[in-house]
Amino acid sequence: MCNLPVRVVCRANAEYMSPSGKVPFIHVGNQVVSELGPIVQFVKAKGHSLSDGLDEVQKAEMKAYMELVNNMLLTAELYLQWCDDVTVEEITHPRYGSPYPWPLNRILSYQKQWEIRRKMKAIGWAGKSLEQVLEDVDQCCQALSQRLGTQPYFFNKQPTELDALVFGHLFTILTTQLTSDELSEKVKNYSNLIAFCRRIEQQYFEGHDKDSSASATSRSAKRSLLK
Repeated sequence: MCNLPVRVVCRANAEYMSPSGKVPFIHVGNQVVSELGPIVQFVKAKGHSLSDGLDEVQKAEMKAYMELVNNMLLTAELYLQWCDDVTVEEITHPRYGSPYPWPLNRILSYQKQWEIRRKMKAIGWAGKSLEQVLEDVDQCCQALSQRLGTQPYFFNKQPTELDALVFGHLFTILTTQLTSDELSEKVKNYSNLIAFCRRIEQQYFEGHDKDSSASATSRSAKRSLLK
């Protein structure tokens, strides 16, 4: 979105390469910067910002919606993948441990599960039912849908950091295989959010995938989005 030169590299051990243990991260020269917020600040310090055109009230509103996404969508994704027992056994453990040999694959998977469940307990999500989590997702999507309205982006004609964050989470929800479609169906109830995802994919990703695996992922994602 900032029109900067970038090369995407997929690595099985990406989270262990990240300074914070979280993705995404960027490697620029001898610097490694992880997670969206610090990446945005790093890029801004280099003279590139998507939100320079916003006034102070709009910037505050943008940050509030970004907090909503992180508190609701991100947490719900982690809950579904690590706290729903069926999904954990059928999807998450095999996928997360796939790059590693036995027994390391199981050890790392259980270690990650313990870490996420401890976080859920700390923020009060451990006792939630799946239905309550899905309701939270629906309320978040409703708020985002109302803010977006008929605009191409959340702040009219140009994307901001909020658009990047929302796209990343909605696209992930729509294209990640789980044991049921309940989570993605919540997003699909909002046609303007689906159109928003298509718009960003077409404008910023189609034609930019250089390797076959990325292209295959994109094609699979588009089929899912068009359902």
